[in-house]
Amino acid sequence: MISGILVFFLFLGPLVFFHELGHFLFARLCGVRVETFSIGFGPKLFKWKRGDTVYAFSAIPLGGYVKMFGDDPLSKDELSEEDKKVAYTHKSKWQRFWIVFGGPLANFVMAFVLYFFLAVDGEKVPEPKLGVIKADSKFHSLGLRTGDVLKRLNDKKIYNFDDVNIADSQISKILVGRGGEEVELETQISTENFQSNLLTSVTQLKAPIYVDANGDSFLIEKEGGVVVSIEELSNLKGGDTITIQKIESDVSKLGVWDPENTPLKLSSSKSATLDENADEVNEALRTLGYYPRELMVNKVTTDSAAKEAGIKAGDIIVGFDNAEVSSFIDFKNMVQDLKEPKEISLSVLNSKGLRTVELTPKETVYNEKKVLLVGIESGIIGFGKMIEFQADGIFSGLSIALKRTVDGTVNVVGMFKKLIFGEVSVNNLGGPIAIGKAANDYFDLGLSMFLRLMALISINLAVINLFPIPVLDGGHIVFILFELVNGGPLSRKKLLYAQQFGMSLLFLLIFVAVFNDIKRFLL
Repeated sequence: MISGILVFFLFLGPLVFFHELGHFLFARLCGVRVETFSIGFGPKLFKWKRGDTVYAFSAIPLGGYVKMFGDDPLSKDELSEEDKKVAYTHKSKWQRFWIVFGGPLANFVMAFVLYFFLAVDGEKVPEPKLGVIKADSKFHSLGLRTGDVLKRLNDKKIYNFDDVNIADSQISKILVGRGGEEVELETQISTENFQSNLLTSVTQLKAPIYVDANGDSFLIEKEGGVVVSIEELSNLKGGDTITIQKIESDVSKLGVWDPENTPLKLSSSKSATLDENADEVNEALRTLGYYPRELMVNKVTTDSAAKEAGIKAGDIIVGFDNAEVSSFIDFKNMVQDLKEPKEISLSVLNSKGLRTVELTPKETVYNEKKVLLVGIESGIIGFGKMIEFQADGIFSGLSIALKRTVDGTVNVVGMFKKLIFGEVSVNNLGGPIAIGKAANDYFDLGLSMFLRLMALISINLAVINLFPIPVLDGGHIVFILFELVNGGPLSRKKLLYAQQFGMSLLFLLIFVAVFNDIKRFLL
């Protein structure tokens, strides 16, 4: 708990500091006297004064502020000619624009510097390995298969999925790694079409971790100790030999397992031959008493149908009415296929044996669609590999950093556009708890992933602050533009109304984000 809080502050502190530093530096550059530079809000925990400025760390660390002399347009105080020289409100429109824009600009620069540092110094990034590719998909028709690792598109090397944004308009050659060999595919597909298929046709691979009725976890390997995803195990057939090793490590918090960077503690090992009569691997393993870990219940939601039926964490869902369940996505689809709440029968396995429970899924609205929920969280563990990536020199690093910053900005703006126009639900908004959880998850994955998230959130912070909402930097920029149109500042009454509206809207957004956090993580 304490370490998680420290990671959160380690993550948020630099984002806030550089944002406020941007305002501070431009204010000083324009000759404005800065009275306070604070990290955090509320009562000052400790402070010191240097020159005209008080530097402080305050009690509420979820932000910060720079207090400039004469920055209150509603103030009735008369300023002397000497004071006007260092007052914010008496600076030119151009100077005030840069002072206001300095905060978001600093966050964009921070993201760029982080991306540059990561590219030049070297970073660990997810291997560009393709997930499940369906037989009727465009990717399958190109010759791509589940588990392929992208190596090269045309003549450009691919180190991670960020590199798929290539300049070429057409992709004529794709080099992939498959089963320890390299396979070159001749294709004709536009880069845009390839990217859209990459987003829609590929899913996360699952770790080959299975459980038995006692709740023990096992690693399933191909003959020869080759570790592949569950999806790649499907290439095995009846009569093939597998290795089953008991896992002594706690796998409940793995999230995504990287076999090279997160080795598991293994004990007993045995070989088994797959049943030749089984249609697929999971069916063959079921006859041996092993079930995909994704069918194990990781958590039961409060006030859910599962909770009322007595389902508990550690139970394994093996049957739905009269049908076997082979994956969690199959289970979810079976529930949604009901169309409306109706009683179902689930076969549930644990150390006490197999039992049948009756329950009725509850209907709710998610992303403006009616969905049926049983109320269980899967124990699924993803499967991925982190690889080392390093840019070919400083100029290459600058190019990569600029591209990632621009791409990140476009993606963030696109997401907020979808939120504003109702294309995605406000339930996707996250507050400090969501950010803290993400920061801790990425910290566990390694420094490079932690810094990549910090760069992305820095871009988010810059974009949010540029929203044309009074009290935010974007709102102040809008006021400056109004001055250009009006030939002077807005009236005190209009400014007061605008600030009240801005505060109300900002508090509403904060409330929604915090409420989503509470609903998602605390209930």
